[in-house]
Amino acid sequence: MVWCLAVAVVACSSGSTPPNTASPSRTAVVPSASPPISIDWAQYHRDAGRSGVGPAEPALTTPRTAWNSGVDAEVYASPLIVAGHVIVATENNTVYSLDVFTGQAVWQRHLGDPVDASTLPCGNIQPITGITSTPAADPASGRVYVVAFLRGYHHVLYALSLTDGSVLWQQTIDPAGSTPRVQQLRAALSIGSGLVYVPFGGLFGDCGDYHGYVVGVPLSGGAAHVYRVPTATGASIWSPQGATIGPDGSVYVVTGNATSSASTFGYSDSVLQLSPDLASVRSYFAPSNWAALNRADTDLGSTGAAVLPALDRVFVIGKEGVGYLLRPGSLGEIGGQVASARVCSGAWGGTAWLGSTVFIPCADGLYAVSVSASSIRVLWHSNHPTLAPPMTAAGAVWALEAPSATLYAFDPSSGRTLYSAKVPSANRYSTAAATEGFVVMPTGRSVTAISVVG
Repeated sequence: MVWCLAVAVVACSSGSTPPNTASPSRTAVVPSASPPISIDWAQYHRDAGRSGVGPAEPALTTPRTAWNSGVDAEVYASPLIVAGHVIVATENNTVYSLDVFTGQAVWQRHLGDPVDASTLPCGNIQPITGITSTPAADPASGRVYVVAFLRGYHHVLYALSLTDGSVLWQQTIDPAGSTPRVQQLRAALSIGSGLVYVPFGGLFGDCGDYHGYVVGVPLSGGAAHVYRVPTATGASIWSPQGATIGPDGSVYVVTGNATSSASTFGYSDSVLQLSPDLASVRSYFAPSNWAALNRADTDLGSTGAAVLPALDRVFVIGKEGVGYLLRPGSLGEIGGQVASARVCSGAWGGTAWLGSTVFIPCADGLYAVSVSASSIRVLWHSNHPTLAPPMTAAGAVWALEAPSATLYAFDPSSGRTLYSAKVPSANRYSTAAATEGFVVMPTGRSVTAISVVG
């Protein structure tokens, strides 16, 4: 079947591959006799709500490295875990399915030549850039969705079979009027309301005529919905956390600075609650000092939105290090937060939350913040600078420290270090996934799994 996008995006593929795309390839499927796994980690931080909460049992006892599997390029995306298999995507546009117990490849699929990073006007992913955003899986349909950046500067969304990696459909998703060469997809994909949501941002360095977009594509392919942040330029949606889907299907995104010097507010440095079809802004919030944040490149959108259903609140924090508590459905417009508090020197990456506690990766360490319906209070601070986005599993908070390439596990109630181990490599946004008994993380040109019980 042939699918084409609506006029809002560039028309796309048929059964043939996009321009400058190598013919996809895969290995033979290796039958796995591994025990069954019941807990899936199908999206960034497990779910479309970005909770980052893995199974509490089995609890952490005598952890050890279970396996380390090499791949063909750097891994910036978070792994996924579905039906006992780890899904990994690389900057060489290759997707792997690995057995969670052994690390053995079940299948791999190369989606085409990546972009030579030296041909881009700015950026900090070298020497090639391909799949940077975390894919999203739909276990019910047996599909995983992934966006590859292909030579010739095309962003192509693929639906792959979780069983054998075969390409079920593909289509170019660059919005009409965009300049793909300066648009980067660092933000994770999300699934909700029958759509897969793909946020667009700019390259590191804020070069060129880039914009913040969200593209929503039906899970079976077809006409896309597109939202563009209405600033002249900039207002990137770039946090690795990507869009958070609320209980009512609303799509929450957080934007960065606009590059225009205009003083007119245009949803830069803002939290946007978009309708599921991306046709309208249901509500929005911006700090009262949004213009100063804009001028200083102090993005509110350096993390995503934590939607806390039990409290009926949204928590957000950016480069300024001020946390804001917002009311979903009525986010507060400019300066209308429920509460705010200075938490740290600045946050980057993605948050995780457990009950009413939000875990925040800051420039000066990991912070745990207690949130009520009307207050924000710091519980503890672990002084490990440049920690990547945290997540919870096996009764611990896990985070990678990039400069030292060290994995840490912390007590979620006190911040006390429970475990640490060297890993081959890590970057600022490397975040782990978990299932029963395993924590799995990107470690440079490899993937490493920790058995939490030895």
